[in-house]
Amino acid sequence: MTRRKITAACLMVSFLLSGCAVNKQPEQTADETPKTVQSIAATSVATLQILDQMGVENVVGIPKTASELPERYKGATEIGAPMAPDLEVLKTVNPTLVLSPVSLKNDLSPKYEAANLSSYFVNLNSVQGMYDSIKELGTTLDKKTEADQLVSEYEAWLSEKQKNQESLEKKNVLILMGLPGSYVVATENSYIGNLVALAGGVNCYEGTSTEDFINVNTEDMLEKKPDIIIRTSHALPDQVMEMFKKEFAENDIWKHFEAVKNNQVYDLTSTDFGMSANLNYVAAVEELEGYLYSNK
Repeated sequence: MTRRKITAACLMVSFLLSGCAVNKQPEQTADETPKTVQSIAATSVATLQILDQMGVENVVGIPKTASELPERYKGATEIGAPMAPDLEVLKTVNPTLVLSPVSLKNDLSPKYEAANLSSYFVNLNSVQGMYDSIKELGTTLDKKTEADQLVSEYEAWLSEKQKNQESLEKKNVLILMGLPGSYVVATENSYIGNLVALAGGVNCYEGTSTEDFINVNTEDMLEKKPDIIIRTSHALPDQVMEMFKKEFAENDIWKHFEAVKNNQVYDLTSTDFGMSANLNYVAAVEELEGYLYSNK
C-alpha cells in the first residue's frame, strides 16, 4: 500500500479498536444488573434478536436502525443509534436494565452510571461469547429454560460441525475489513475471523496478535500465501467494495497472489459478516464453507 493508504489504515485500526471491536474487555460483574428486571432497553439489533429467541416481552427501548427488527418489539421507543444511544430518551423510558454490546462497554458504562441506569454488556465478539452471555441473561431475565435450549442447540451444532470438518483440507484465509479508502486485516480474534474458524479455515495471521484488526502491508500478506481472500466491510458496503475493486485492479502486487490467480476472492455482506456476533452465524458459516471447500 502507498504511504497515504497505510496512514489511513492506521487511523482505521484505531477507530475499530477504540469504538467497535475491542478484543479485551472488562469482565461483567454480577452487581451491574438489578435483582428484578421489569423492563429492558436494548441498543443493538443482535441483542434484540437474542431477546426475541428467548421469548422476552418486556422491551421498552430499541435502537434506531434500518435493519429489520423482531415483530414483537416494533412498538417500543427508539432510543438512538446502536453505537450512540440517546441518554435523555433512555431515561424517559426508564428501563430497569440496558443491554449493549461489550465492545462499547468502555464508552457507555460511565454514561449509564452517570444516568443511574443499570446495564449488562452482551459479549458479541464471538459466537461462543454470545452464547456465554445468553446463558447469563437466562438467569438474569428468568428465562433459564429458553437460554439453556439455545445453548444446547449451539453446542450440538458445533460438535457436528467439528466432526464433519475433521477430514477436510484446511485452507489459509486472508480477511480484509474495509472502510471507504482504507482496509485492515482481520485476525482470528474478530467476529469475521471467528466465523472463518468455525467454517474450518485457518487465518493467515493466526497467533500473530491479540487484537481484532491489524495493519499489514501487502508484501507481508503475499508472503502468507492465502488460498482464499475474503473482503467485507464495517460500513458503507457499496463504497467499500468499489474501493476493493479499484485496489485489486490498480495495485500490481495483487496479481501475484495465488488466491487472485485462482479466482478465490470473495466479497461478503456486512450484514452477516460484520463486527458483531449475531444469530445468523449458521448461514454465514455455511456460506464460508461453500468458498472453502468448493472448486469455484
